[in-house]
Amino acid sequence: MSALETHRSSVSAWLDRPTVRALRRNPSAVVGAVVVGTLALLAIVGPVLVPSDPNAQQLAARLQGPSLAHPLGTDQLGRDVATRLLYGARVTLGIALLVTAVRLSIGVTVGLVAGYCGGRIDEALMRLVDILLAFPGIVLALVVAGVLGPSLTNLALALATVGWTRYARIVRSSVLELRERPFVAASRLTGAPRRRVLRRHVLPNVAGPVVVLATLDLGGVILSAAGLSFLGLGAQPPTPEWGTMLSTGRHHLREASWLVNAPGLAIVLAVLGTNLLGDGLRDALDPADRTDSRDVRTEVNRHE
Repeated sequence: MSALETHRSSVSAWLDRPTVRALRRNPSAVVGAVVVGTLALLAIVGPVLVPSDPNAQQLAARLQGPSLAHPLGTDQLGRDVATRLLYGARVTLGIALLVTAVRLSIGVTVGLVAGYCGGRIDEALMRLVDILLAFPGIVLALVVAGVLGPSLTNLALALATVGWTRYARIVRSSVLELRERPFVAASRLTGAPRRRVLRRHVLPNVAGPVVVLATLDLGGVILSAAGLSFLGLGAQPPTPEWGTMLSTGRHHLREASWLVNAPGLAIVLAVLGTNLLGDGLRDALDPADRTDSRDVRTEVNRHE
């Protein structure tokens, strides 16, 4: 078998998995995946396709409407809005991915330790989670960002500080149920180290809910990051970030509505795409929804 045939067979096997089949049958999940994939692709290759400087000013061309030269018009300093939008996708989506990854890492670690160890460790960690959950997340993020000062780094730190508690609670509840399962008990009886039990038996079984939550959380992080930047607590001009573009464009809303429409539509599409993809993943990873006609036929043939 050639390398190409081996690659095709592996791709076909991956596409034939129950979870992937469930996603392919879900129109909303397909739309969400296409939207998220397109935005990610534009964030990666967009600045390469449009190599001009997003901060290059042309005052003679300020506040021009959409045209062939400037598909999304120009801003109050004559900068091309389309170019800034593509560069801004890299900033906004990059911050969202970074914050979600930090939240996931902290929350999964805390949830695993609290659920598996129990006792005083569980009580101490869960009381910390309860304290953080007592404050509205966006308000706490505003306080942290305001204390640390406006910058992208402080914005990411503020959002990562307040969002990991949901991961911790979900992982802890799953671990409390999994640690009583026979395969986990058998692994402990064989003398396997606690770290190995968590890595090989517990963590893979909590990955599904965590992936769904992380996908849904991306949209919330995008909104929060754009909101804090809009208030002046995130990216600072002239950084091309979608929330900052909204903030600077609102002063020219009547005579140049495209300054707000372009980044606003980008934020809407990003949040909508992640929500649709997250809903599709949730349905695909639900064991009750993963049985299709092919699975039924396989089960019938097995009994025959």
